[in-house]
Amino acid sequence: MRSMSVAVSIAALLMLSPAAMSAIVKGDPSKGKVIVDQVCAACHGVDGNSVASANPSLAGQHPEYIIKQLQEFKSQKRKNAIMLGMATPLTEADMANVAAYYSKQTPKAIGASDKALVDAGQKIYRGGIAAKNVPACMACHGPSGAGIPVQYPLVSSQHAAYTAAQLKAFRDGQRSNNVPMMEIAGKLSDAEIKAVAEYIQSIH
Repeated sequence: MRSMSVAVSIAALLMLSPAAMSAIVKGDPSKGKVIVDQVCAACHGVDGNSVASANPSLAGQHPEYIIKQLQEFKSQKRKNAIMLGMATPLTEADMANVAAYYSKQTPKAIGASDKALVDAGQKIYRGGIAAKNVPACMACHGPSGAGIPVQYPLVSSQHAAYTAAQLKAFRDGQRSNNVPMMEIAGKLSDAEIKAVAEYIQSIH
């Protein structure tokens, strides 16, 4: 139980405070839409609902989280060759504008077809895995997957394929821009990751 508390505490420390973020999260959605139409829509959708399961949906995502990820793609703290190319030309104002636009879009329900997998994922999401000292996902991301603005991202209605890929990337050290998530995902098997990802896709 102690390591669960430590993981959550570290996660809180790693996030910028509301006061620190408020200065930059003042984007203009109308200006953001211009950038989205030109740069982002092909992969993430004009309305933020990606049609390709490998690309994350961004509709309704907390603007602070979008900004953080764009900054870290640009600085290469988060590695992705495609997103490096997309984020590099963006100014801080551009990032805030894109984030403001996508945060105001409405996520679309995706659902799931494998009930047994969803049920298995729900148990992990809501209760964790005590035997592995894995905390419940909802401790940070909330029972409905809505997350907490500034601190933790929205995860509900996210493509299972994308969520699974990110959890595996955290686990395998390919994504290292969130230490607590690396620690938690490092304890999950492929089967557990698949189940959690399927459940997350099903909640809306």
